[in-house]
Amino acid sequence: MPKKKVKNKVARPPWDDYFLGVAELISRRSTCLRRKVGAIIVKERRILSTGYNGAPAGLPHCIEVGCLRKKKRIPAGERHELCRGLHAEQNAIIQAALYGVSIKNATIYATHHPCSVCAKMIINAGLRQVVIAKGYPDKMASEMLKEAGIPVEKRKNFFS
Repeated sequence: MPKKKVKNKVARPPWDDYFLGVAELISRRSTCLRRKVGAIIVKERRILSTGYNGAPAGLPHCIEVGCLRKKKRIPAGERHELCRGLHAEQNAIIQAALYGVSIKNATIYATHHPCSVCAKMIINAGLRQVVIAKGYPDKMASEMLKEAGIPVEKRKNFFS
């Protein structure tokens, strides 16, 4: 029996756009006052771990106590150690470790390009690719990922 043709075929987003959309949704949980970032780690089209930027578990968030970086007028991409929060990429990697999920050779999708601290974690965690929607002013991060052979793909006009 021949298959029927479907007249109103639904357009499905490409996988990269789908996963970036999930990362964008996750970023809405962020408690950062300066930039809302979400990240997910995916392997074989399965979401392994997620993260958004915010204070460590159980500690007051920046939305409750204020932002030291903002008070000191520290530019984006500098002095990461003065932030009380963890970055989305860091939280996604830590969550995978906490629950014993291997992320080796997986892809990380993030709303923004990783900073240099996150880039180092991505390299050492064995992630193989980074897919982003927006940039971030950290030249060292880009250089380190390139040197490690980890491609960074920016999806054009994704969140514009």
